[in-house]
Amino acid sequence: MTATIDAAALAHLQSWQGRSETTPDTATAAPVRALSATLDRDDPAPVPGTPVPPLWHWLYFLPHARQSEIGPDGHPKRGGFLPPVPLPRRMWAGGRLRWETGNPLQVGQALERLSTIRSVTHKAGRSGELLFVLVEHRFSNANGLSLTEEHDIVYRAAAQPGDPAPQPQQPPAQAAWSRTVVPDDVLLFRYSALTFNGHRIHYDRQYVTQVEGYPGLIVHGPLIATLLVDLLRRSLPGAQVAAFDFKAVRPTFDLHPFSVHGKPREDGRTIDLWAQDHEGFLTMQATATLA
Repeated sequence: MTATIDAAALAHLQSWQGRSETTPDTATAAPVRALSATLDRDDPAPVPGTPVPPLWHWLYFLPHARQSEIGPDGHPKRGGFLPPVPLPRRMWAGGRLRWETGNPLQVGQALERLSTIRSVTHKAGRSGELLFVLVEHRFSNANGLSLTEEHDIVYRAAAQPGDPAPQPQQPPAQAAWSRTVVPDDVLLFRYSALTFNGHRIHYDRQYVTQVEGYPGLIVHGPLIATLLVDLLRRSLPGAQVAAFDFKAVRPTFDLHPFSVHGKPREDGRTIDLWAQDHEGFLTMQATATLA
């Protein structure tokens, strides 16, 4: 297989390392109210001072590319802050988050996000080339730093006939908490709308099956991560999350229900969380640490 990214191309992409941008936003109440409805929660109406639940900061700092700047996959065209990676498939592979628990993001606050590209790395996988971009986000309010997030983005070659399927993994433990989720078109559409995510793999069945070669619409990785933390919040309503690490293991499609699970460890502060598909295979693995 001929490499799409040779040494010179990789050096060019790695010239993006260290680039930063600062983005302002305001934590308005409407997105919080809308995501609460989307997750079928019965939360009190958010008011100024209501803490933004863990991972719900993804409702803010949304990219607002003009329509003429959108690429064929529904994302903004390559380049700009992120490097112009030539590989066509792009996925949110995971991340690591650390909250400053004494300074939560709150509805009504003016916020700022400082984003920095920390690394650009390339490797060959079983199904072709992979390029990983690690972006660090630091979220602040008037009182200072509130949240630090490392965001893993993976770019992959186009699907080819005969590509090996990911090796299935089994769930890590016997669950203490479980919930079944039906990833219908409406759920995927509402989450895409809330996060202003035009990526066609989440709503355009013809595109995702004929162009990217997947069997169905792909459930957003951030939505699955949000559902894992939502399970924790439903099971331990008073808990305060101080850290959350997650990794996408296997794509989840809208063709069948999937499930989210959790189990506290003996220390009482560490929670193992995971998602699995209708076949029982692991699709996302995560760990939450309570304050």
